[in-house]
Amino acid sequence: METQPSARRVVFLLDVDNTLLDNDSIVEELKRFVTARVGAERQKRYWALFAQHREQLGYADYLGTLQRYRIEDPHDPNLLAISYFLLNYPFADRLFPGALDVIGYLNERGTTVILSDGDVVFQPLKVQRSGLLDAVGKRVLIYVHKERELADVELHYPADHYVLIDDKVRLLSAIKQSWGDRVTTVFPRQGHYAFDPEVTSYPPPDITVEKISDILRLEKLRSW
Repeated sequence: METQPSARRVVFLLDVDNTLLDNDSIVEELKRFVTARVGAERQKRYWALFAQHREQLGYADYLGTLQRYRIEDPHDPNLLAISYFLLNYPFADRLFPGALDVIGYLNERGTTVILSDGDVVFQPLKVQRSGLLDAVGKRVLIYVHKERELADVELHYPADHYVLIDDKVRLLSAIKQSWGDRVTTVFPRQGHYAFDPEVTSYPPPDITVEKISDILRLEKLRSW
């Protein structure tokens, strides 16, 4: 009897912020909350510190920024309220429509993995509280710069082919350059990065969709 060839192992790598989760709306809500608590000028100072912190670290760090904000004004009682806001935010309410359906759909065709940049405290909390942790069977990788950690991704989740779904064309392009034909890049045109002028300075992704739920109708994925 002939041995049947093994099925193609496909791993779907899914970004979080503005890919599965409407992070832009969370940020706008945080801005309104901070303004209400400490005023417009102090709110602007928080985001100035946030930008500095992000430049230094290479990723968004909301809680770390709050710690730096505290150094400047250690007696402001509103700091605790801002912390509670972040830690208790109902992230599940900010999932894009169809996000969990897409994960379920991809689970039937391969292995789904959350691949995100971020800090080691708030980003995992966001993944867990949004329901994404359970949706992908607790398969989560979070790095400072994920495009530099592809060897580690392969070590944890070896595959014949990868499908990377991310709202940042810069990252899609960098990972395509590293993996070549071993990866299919999918760009959901969502969030503020979708309208960044730099998008046109990179090679176009393999697949572009207008929203994450459009992946449910991609004919190419149906064969995997």
